[in-house]
Amino acid sequence: MKDLLSDLNIRQREAVQTTEGRIRVIAGAGTGKTKALTHRYAYLVNVLGIDPANILCLTFTNKAASEMRQRIAAMVKSGDYNDFVCTLHGFCVKFLRKEIYRLGFPKSFTILDEEDSKALAKECMDELGLKRTEKTVKLFLEGIGAEKALNGYIEAYMLPGSVITDHMRGGNLACYVSRQMKNWALDFDDLMNFTLFILDRFEDARTAWQEALNYIMVDEAQDCNLDDWNLIEKLAARHRNLFVVGDPDQCIYEWRGAKPARFVEFASDRDIILDENYRSTPGILDIANCVIANNRNRIPKDLFTRRADGVPVIHFHGKTESEEMEWIVGRIRALVESGASSREIAILYRSSWQSRALEQALLNAGISYSIWGGTRFFERKEIKDTLAYLRLLVQPDDDVSLLRIINTPSRKLGRSFLDSLRSYALSEDTSLYRALLAHHGEMGKASASEFVRLIEDGRAHVETSTISDLANRILEGSLYKKALREDQDEERLENLDELLASMRFYEQSHAEEEPTLVEYLQDIALYTNADYRQDTGSLKMMTIHQAKGLEFPYVFITGLSEGIFPNMRTIREWKKNGEEEERRLMYVAVTRAENALFLSESEGYNVATKMSKYPSRFLDEIRRDMVVLEGTIPESLWRGTRNMVHVLDEESYVPDIRPAKGGSFEVADGFAADRNAYNSPFSIGETVVHDIFGEGVILAANDDFSSFQVQFADGSTRFLRAPFLHRADLP
Repeated sequence: MKDLLSDLNIRQREAVQTTEGRIRVIAGAGTGKTKALTHRYAYLVNVLGIDPANILCLTFTNKAASEMRQRIAAMVKSGDYNDFVCTLHGFCVKFLRKEIYRLGFPKSFTILDEEDSKALAKECMDELGLKRTEKTVKLFLEGIGAEKALNGYIEAYMLPGSVITDHMRGGNLACYVSRQMKNWALDFDDLMNFTLFILDRFEDARTAWQEALNYIMVDEAQDCNLDDWNLIEKLAARHRNLFVVGDPDQCIYEWRGAKPARFVEFASDRDIILDENYRSTPGILDIANCVIANNRNRIPKDLFTRRADGVPVIHFHGKTESEEMEWIVGRIRALVESGASSREIAILYRSSWQSRALEQALLNAGISYSIWGGTRFFERKEIKDTLAYLRLLVQPDDDVSLLRIINTPSRKLGRSFLDSLRSYALSEDTSLYRALLAHHGEMGKASASEFVRLIEDGRAHVETSTISDLANRILEGSLYKKALREDQDEERLENLDELLASMRFYEQSHAEEEPTLVEYLQDIALYTNADYRQDTGSLKMMTIHQAKGLEFPYVFITGLSEGIFPNMRTIREWKKNGEEEERRLMYVAVTRAENALFLSESEGYNVATKMSKYPSRFLDEIRRDMVVLEGTIPESLWRGTRNMVHVLDEESYVPDIRPAKGGSFEVADGFAADRNAYNSPFSIGETVVHDIFGEGVILAANDDFSSFQVQFADGSTRFLRAPFLHRADLP
């Protein structure tokens, strides 16, 4: 026992030795929660003598479960741990192998993986006459999952004797489930649903499992959704020895059903807070604590460390995105020159489209990198599709590009059509596109003729249009963007917006040379060179979601602009909950850093918000003395940040400013009384100042005095929200 507890701190030791009752461990980032959990398992077995068959230890990923099994195996006698160290769905499989006979299924039932489920979905969509693309298949399966989340589908469709009527058969769920039943197959959602169904309907099964599982431990409990909690609470109801470990400050999957409030409101007999961090320097933890303290839905704690003070956290503010990229490259070079390995460096960002500028800067600098868990910007499907369209405009003999895009988006030009096209091309010793150009009229496919008109229209504008305008013309004319909008594929649309923005930047930076499309495609080939895939030992780039659970000596968090991070769409859709989840993402990003943390953002135009860029609210929440600022941030930009916070955090609105006869505006009746009732910040006729437009005069107000019509010195008038205005006598 001495050896088992000797390398634990006081709080970890308390967590290990507190074995009875409902115990909640609030474990901050880098505080050794897995160590405490695995030592507790060994303590139960080695010290208390609990049979491993009576211990259930749950986590969320197979990788985490494997790591826990390895750690436990090193602390207990051979064989003193079992298959009940597993994921939640892994437990469901073990449960169903023993209990699913109650529902008439063989214990050798099939488990559908993601690709299997997609294949079933495609069969159903074809049968039902539904449009089928990668995105619509995903939406179809999401709809199936949503229907299965409702009570009743197991009885209605999946039990012996269930009758699927003709009326039911026409629905998506009936079509999908009927194919499952032919193979006694369960998908990922069914594993949990069937387990809960059996526990609810069969008292003897419920009692037996509750009796057998004396101790239940759950890792990363903040990521549990409602069904996960339901299963855990059912299993723990008999002995009440439930040990949950988590950190609501690191709950970043609320969009997947993980609600931090469930962990925060967990009814515990005892709480233990692990707050000693073994990963980061004091300065890095100060930043993390300072930011996350602004969230309400949490359990208060402050991380601390016994590590010595490290290098200061640096915040860089650039006047342009290019300046920000140059600074990042310079810092990376300095780190490597001082002895750091490239593999010790990570660059984190909120959204995948942000990698484009970083990738170009790193490639130009000759710095190798890898995209962790994702795809390089110029290797993403939508980017390669767009470039293929553009290549075909100037290289009509490019068969590879033609085959890539002739059915993208779908034009229903199937194998027989393409075989005929190849025959024409072969017989005339020409390219596929030239054969299509010559014969599309006689091939009997209107969509093929429309494709030819699109390409020929683009070719006619190659010499007169800018590269970005030409690309946008193709994306709109081909209905490529329309298809993405219909599929609600926001990420790919954002990537296309970023591509167009990068094209405009290319045009501006080569303005004197008047770059041609051919020159652009030649230059951009550098960024699509597949040789870069062979990089090894390189720095890592990834979204913050992909960084969870990882740690690096040197971390850059880039693109810290309001509307980018925090993400504008998340806040507009989820309001305060969205803001808190974004702040948790910031907390996760900061706490990935061990030795040095670099924060960066820049001025300019924000592709995501279609507005000017201001520093993130998260930077504004950090005490100025906690960072070393490189670059100068005018106070007006901080005011812009606070204005943006007001705008993004409020509901969309429509100004209700009332015009007088003749088209001019006048003060509404009762203005003074209304103004007092709403505590209006300004009066009609008052002089105000806007950071961009300068000094102006208030002409009118909407009903609740949150928006004002202002006339400026140049005679222009604009409707502006109150937070964007301040009195002329204030700084």
